[in-house]
Amino acid sequence: MKRKFYFVLIISTIILGVVGYFYYQKNIYSKDILKLEILGSEKAVMGQEVEYTVKYKNNGNIRLEDPELIFEYPSYSLLEDGDSLRKILDIGDAIYPGEEKTISFKARLFGKESELLEAKVFLNYRPKNLKAFYESSTTFTTTIEKVPLSFDLDLPLKMESAKDVQFRINYFSNSNYPLSNLGIRIKYPSGFEFISSSPEGMEKDEWEVLENPLNKANGGRVEINGTLMGEIGEQKIFEAKLGVWRQGEFVVLKEAIKGVEIIKPSLYISQQINGNPVYVASPGDFLHYEIFFKNIGEDDFNNLFLIAKLEGQAFDLLSLKADKGDFELGDNSIIFDWRINPNLQLLPSQTEGKIEFWVKLKESWEKEENPKIQDKIYLGQVWEEFETKVNSKLEIIQKGYFKDEIFGNYGPIPPKVGEPTTYTITWQTKNYYNDAENVKVKAILPEKAILTGKIFPEEEKESFSFDSKSREIVWNIGEMEAGENVPNISFQVELTPDSSQKGKIVQIIGSSTIRGEDKWTNQIIEAEAPFVDTSLPDDKSIGTEKGIVQ
Repeated sequence: MKRKFYFVLIISTIILGVVGYFYYQKNIYSKDILKLEILGSEKAVMGQEVEYTVKYKNNGNIRLEDPELIFEYPSYSLLEDGDSLRKILDIGDAIYPGEEKTISFKARLFGKESELLEAKVFLNYRPKNLKAFYESSTTFTTTIEKVPLSFDLDLPLKMESAKDVQFRINYFSNSNYPLSNLGIRIKYPSGFEFISSSPEGMEKDEWEVLENPLNKANGGRVEINGTLMGEIGEQKIFEAKLGVWRQGEFVVLKEAIKGVEIIKPSLYISQQINGNPVYVASPGDFLHYEIFFKNIGEDDFNNLFLIAKLEGQAFDLLSLKADKGDFELGDNSIIFDWRINPNLQLLPSQTEGKIEFWVKLKESWEKEENPKIQDKIYLGQVWEEFETKVNSKLEIIQKGYFKDEIFGNYGPIPPKVGEPTTYTITWQTKNYYNDAENVKVKAILPEKAILTGKIFPEEEKESFSFDSKSREIVWNIGEMEAGENVPNISFQVELTPDSSQKGKIVQIIGSSTIRGEDKWTNQIIEAEAPFVDTSLPDDKSIGTEKGIVQ
């Protein structure tokens, strides 16, 4: 009888368990019933205010009690109230079946170009008649489409080891939002020894941006002095970052990376042409060659021969003159014998000697790409080859207008004391012969003039900067191919004359200089255009009389 009782009890327990399980399964709550989403802009400009809309709806027939909504802004966002990036909201006692609501959150976003910034939302609640709490969550990603800042490392592309180097970090803002708490950091390559900077930094590799806040159409620079050591051919990489301090962290907004190649220092054979070690020749020149040779070893040299071989169709070899050398047409070589050149008879350790000759270049010769003349110097078992190249020619044309179809200027003409008038300044550039790089156009803005921030075309804004202290405008063109005309750039200047300028024609912008590095000659080349004043000679609607301040 007892066995039968236990068997019935066990069977009943199993049946009750199964029934209870199916009852639980029937009543379990699915968090998919609560729809939760974030709506917003998929792309944004750095510093732009964006709005996130959080939307939730109870699609079920069960009341959701004790709800709590948590919204997390993207990292380093700037809020109007300066409060925490994590907002916890009380959204009432319950979310009723079919109930739908939206909540908005606003912030300014900061980050690098193409950086992905993620906003998150969580909603915690307890379905009616259940003790368990559920959490629904979702995210929304915004891409930083553009960072309206220009940031540039102004460094030479090549230099010798152990030489002092001075370079600049330039920055300029085109952001509509004033930027505060900006800083600059730099990572130096191995072999760089920091000496000084202007302004002084918090550390040798970190500076605060003194323009606080940095407003639109304003900028500045950091100048750094140091010494760079390295092996010939080695690339030294400098990495600079412009960022903003948010929540105690340095948020990078812009980066600039530039390499400097360590080049071969002057060897013991060197030369000058017409007193210049980096002479650039022109047709018809009369060239005075001075060949210097120095014994940098420990032992003396005796009874040396020096041979100078000339190559290049530009040479007029019939004009060659070498008082202590023998020259024969055919192999175009000049031979300097130790018997008539004392410096070649005995060259003690650490002693320098010299030979010289003269030759003229033809007035014209057959055209050649990247024209050059060469001379090869042979001394004992050592030889050196020298090239003399022709520089390219850069051109800058600076024009000013009141009437234009770009910005639409305003203000009195003739200009009046105390009243602003805007003008359009246009720069036209050209490179003629050899490819050029690191090309920049610079000009000084007078004290009574300011930039309005309008620049055309728009894509040139990031290459355009202005140092508020030195009042220097810089347009960083970069590379220009031979024969290239870079598209014009135009920008608007506002001039407000003072009483001391009444009755005068006033400068709107100082003379402009275009400067770059010739990739063929490795020399700095530059050209200049005159200043523009209120007489606006390029604007036929103005003339001298309308340029006099009233």
